[in-house]
Amino acid sequence: MDATAVEVHGECAPGFEPVREAFEANFRERGELGAAFTAIRHGEVVVDLWGGWSGPDRAKPWRADTLANVWSTTKGMTAICAHKLADAGELDVDAPVAKYWPEFAAAGKAEVPVRWLLSHRSGVPGIGLDRPVRIEELYDWDLMTSLLAAQEPLCEPGSAGGYHALAYGWLVGEVVRRIAGQGVREFFAEQVAGPLGADFSIGLPGDADLDRCATLVDPVLTEEMANALATAFAAAGPVAQAALMNPRLQGHDANEPAWRHAVMPALNGHGTARAIATIYAALVDGSLLSPAALARARESQGKEVDAVLGLPNEWGLGFYLGSDARGFGPNPTAFGHDGLGGSTGGADPENGIAFGYTLNQLGPLIRDDPRKMALVNAVYESLSAQQPS
Repeated sequence: MDATAVEVHGECAPGFEPVREAFEANFRERGELGAAFTAIRHGEVVVDLWGGWSGPDRAKPWRADTLANVWSTTKGMTAICAHKLADAGELDVDAPVAKYWPEFAAAGKAEVPVRWLLSHRSGVPGIGLDRPVRIEELYDWDLMTSLLAAQEPLCEPGSAGGYHALAYGWLVGEVVRRIAGQGVREFFAEQVAGPLGADFSIGLPGDADLDRCATLVDPVLTEEMANALATAFAAAGPVAQAALMNPRLQGHDANEPAWRHAVMPALNGHGTARAIATIYAALVDGSLLSPAALARARESQGKEVDAVLGLPNEWGLGFYLGSDARGFGPNPTAFGHDGLGGSTGGADPENGIAFGYTLNQLGPLIRDDPRKMALVNAVYESLSAQQPS
């Protein structure tokens, strides 16, 4: 079979044919290997597609239940855990982190509120370069949380956000653990994924699901892109280096069994597109958070240029807002979170839509991969065509 000729499985509701066309075009034109995309509107699944291959050897087809490591798409799931606690009155996002995690008060962080963790403004976007971190150490929860608790701020807390690429999961996850009395993996399973029947977990708790996992493939870079990336890393300041390069990760690192089993709530969520869409749909319909809690999660923390990524941002509390980039559709208050290489989960409550996207051929971007944007734009093209003229 030609590498670009794939069999696409699943269904599209009438009127959503542009999404199927975009999904197929991703394989023909944008280097897709294996992927799935699901969209849910007003509680009804309107798109549920999958196709391609689970690995680069093209020996095993992508199935409806293929799991993918979705990198930072996991951050949205971790944020939901915090908002569940806030919704229950157990977490005050404006209280100091140290109220729940006393050790975090070290090195001048006693007044840093939980809100600043959720919006990447804690001043601790990573571990300082004076303490190099090995990939294997990321799997040690107690070590990573103790290092972050002791870390002196690398930039002024509360100032313009600096993407907490790796640190976000341990920072927010430890607050969840201290309040809930259980790990964030278990809390998410019991309070979010389990009740919704969503096939998503923060790290895999056992070996049973390893055979369902897609093999991630590193981005294909042109010489120009590779040179630009090398230049950017060389020029990165200490804050960006701490956030992104201590340690520096590559897409294929997520294929290791030890990675899959660890609890890294910013990095190693494993799930299906259908599960991601199901969870975001539950935010839209109010079955997961109250209206007040969802409004708090979507509350803009201000537009900025991110101090780590150098990209324009507008954060809610744990979610990107659509803002000027319209990464989740034309509604600037649509929200969600992308993962390294292209995956996403997002929702637009005003239009009653939620979606999830998983893949294994990673792209070079942190967010708004062209394949993701083609699918999101096709969803809204479909919605627009259905509006009365």
